[in-house]
Amino acid sequence: MYYTLSIYQGAKALDSTSMGNCCNICLTPQDVLSDKHLTAYRTKSFKRVQYGGCMHVIEEAYPISFRKGDAKALGEHIRHHNSVALIGVKRVGISNFLRFFLHHPKIQETYIHNGMTHYFIPVDLNDLVERDIFPFWTLVLTRLVDVIEESKLSENTKTTSSRLFRESIQLKDLFFTVDSVRKIAALLTAQGIYPTFFFIRFDRIKDAITPEFFSNLQSIHDAAKQKLSYVFTSFRPLHQLAPDVFSKTSLSVFSHDLFIQPAKEADLRMILHTFQDRYHLKLPEKINDWLISLSGGHVQYLQLALIRLRDEKRLPQTKQELLDMLCTNEEIILQSEELFESLNKTEQDILVKIAEGKHVYDGAPYVWDTGMVKNNQLFCPLLTQYLQKKQKGLPAPHTEFTKKEHLLFSFLKSKLGELAEREDIISAVWPEFLELGVSDWAIDRLVARVRTKLKTQKSSYEIITVITRGYKLVNT
Repeated sequence: MYYTLSIYQGAKALDSTSMGNCCNICLTPQDVLSDKHLTAYRTKSFKRVQYGGCMHVIEEAYPISFRKGDAKALGEHIRHHNSVALIGVKRVGISNFLRFFLHHPKIQETYIHNGMTHYFIPVDLNDLVERDIFPFWTLVLTRLVDVIEESKLSENTKTTSSRLFRESIQLKDLFFTVDSVRKIAALLTAQGIYPTFFFIRFDRIKDAITPEFFSNLQSIHDAAKQKLSYVFTSFRPLHQLAPDVFSKTSLSVFSHDLFIQPAKEADLRMILHTFQDRYHLKLPEKINDWLISLSGGHVQYLQLALIRLRDEKRLPQTKQELLDMLCTNEEIILQSEELFESLNKTEQDILVKIAEGKHVYDGAPYVWDTGMVKNNQLFCPLLTQYLQKKQKGLPAPHTEFTKKEHLLFSFLKSKLGELAEREDIISAVWPEFLELGVSDWAIDRLVARVRTKLKTQKSSYEIITVITRGYKLVNT
């Protein structure tokens, strides 16, 4: 007799014959949920691109002095078992910093240095298909067991964690899954191992956070006898992400804010050389200097600029020519728009006034705390130029598709009537950014633009949203 085991990541199944997100495996009664099948689930059920333990991470070769101030502050918090929210404007480079912090071999001895054993558990929420609480805790448990399996811990500890994982997958119960995380965390601290969970892109589940979720975080912390830390990354402080859950009062004893500002010049040059090696680019030093200046320490702007130059047959001869070239690039415009739209009205008004040359000294701490504004100037000339053009009034949009819009429409049309999931859209439209991820905002914004142009064209095609999953093109 054989059984078919279907293991689900949220609502999406993991296909054992592909690198998809669900697994149908034929099992004998004796084989049900063996370690072999659990390993298949853990390695295939969630993407492991940026923070996987088995992959080479370029940032681990950075000098230990990279972002020294941020690394020292974060290490100090972890040394004292404090929880921290790393806050920065969208795509500023927090992921780049964390790849360095998580993988550099000298981080613990340099910045934590308390003689204890610390285990880092990276949980990248960009791996979630469904942005909901149960898939979140399943991912947390998955990554926790991953770290234990790759460690030098005893076979008894590995067996215990695998058993809890196996039972969690069988039961598909939220309480049991959270309790499994709680038990494993307690097991680690009982052995003198201090775990730190890194909830990367935590803002992706802001709409699903509940008071019960916060209570579960606290109960795991208590089970570990307060020897456990959480590190959240977000474009907003936690009390602004979910004010009904994370109040300022409760956070004052639970978590500390650490703002990650745009990179300093020396750090940005390290990142620049990394990107140049990745894209096989060798640019004149004067152009490197211009790129450092124009990107303003923002990692995504820098990467987009290099990709634009890689595709350019003729290099710009002046800094102004380079600025003009970059400011007409579709991806850079979209990045500027995403930054601006992530702000509230007061913050937007301040940025517009500063872009116009007016003096503003207070009114919205966020734009100063994140480094968007320094010495009454915007941190990045690309953003300044975007806002100046925006205030003059952008020209009426063309009805024809841009390059990215055409890629999106063509991909949706190739799957007419079928669900196109977000990760598949990224692969088709942004293959150059697959390793770094594409924000939900960028996908939604591009879809909105294509929708608008289809209506303007009086097209019979319509894009339908499948909530938390993706989009579907239909012919009406």
